[in-house]
Amino acid sequence: MGFLAWAYQAIQSPPPKICGSSDGPPVTASRIKLSDGRHLAYKEHGVPKDRAKYKIVYVHGFDSCRHDAIVATTLSPEIIEELGIYIVSFDRPGYGESDPNPKRTVKSLPLDIEELADQLGLGSKFYVIGFSMGGQVIWSCLKYIPHRLAGATLIAPVVNYWWPSFPANLSKEAYYQQFRQDQWALRVAHYTPWLTYWWNTQKWFPACSVAEHSTDILSRQDKELMPKLSKRKEYMAQVRQQGEFESIHRDLMIGFGTWEFDPMDLKNPFPNNEGSVHLWHGDEDAMVPVSLQRYIAQQLPWIQFHEIPGAGHLFPYAEGRTNAMIKALLTGEK
Repeated sequence: MGFLAWAYQAIQSPPPKICGSSDGPPVTASRIKLSDGRHLAYKEHGVPKDRAKYKIVYVHGFDSCRHDAIVATTLSPEIIEELGIYIVSFDRPGYGESDPNPKRTVKSLPLDIEELADQLGLGSKFYVIGFSMGGQVIWSCLKYIPHRLAGATLIAPVVNYWWPSFPANLSKEAYYQQFRQDQWALRVAHYTPWLTYWWNTQKWFPACSVAEHSTDILSRQDKELMPKLSKRKEYMAQVRQQGEFESIHRDLMIGFGTWEFDPMDLKNPFPNNEGSVHLWHGDEDAMVPVSLQRYIAQQLPWIQFHEIPGAGHLFPYAEGRTNAMIKALLTGEK
């Protein structure tokens, strides 16, 4: 009985420290109140909304926050002014200063994005761009709010190895390219999500290497680009300030859980070429195997797939890369 009591306690995550509560961090960001009562923190970039020609919602990646808006921080100021670009980044639920969403699903975040766009007055259509785990969210946007999209870009999007359309041999080969500790972290998140908190906090076995900020998973180019991420030190403490379970752990459970749809079953949201969908990926990405992106692009010929030779997972930080991605999305420039 004593062991069972200990085991039960070990798998229970502590309650989140909600921003603005008596024992939580202070609220410093601009926030909206969603229809279910949760708050979503956001940050605006670029030209003012009222004179913007293009309005973009940016979705950050794993273990990140609204400040990690790569497309805003690395985009040329001249291009921002010339094209009239407005970008809003936001803290995904549980990150930064956005309230956690214990009921979060694959579908819930696109609906949060739609509500954010409506409350900020972005109009009937807007663009979405996501990086890494945020790129994975863009699949959900294409599924659940395609009627609101003017265009979309997925940058090195995380894949779920359990999406049904992947050939078993292909997904298995890609899965085993990961470090063993990451194989186990994703296996736990998929098959026994109720153990995710325990697995990533116990000390007997190594946990998820990305969550532990291991540099061993970085490619050669990624390591060269790491100095460009030095500003993250200024706000890194904010990322998980409400607790790891409702931020990084829930990301693992949702991203690698059983999805409500298969992205490879999606239909072209722009059958009349009124918009476009782009997927960018480096062929030396050690975090997300390019082989799976190639397969997705073959199954969805309406996606414009851009494979970048010699690039790793952090290629958006490379000089001029964001300029090219934004121009391709907004103006169709090759």
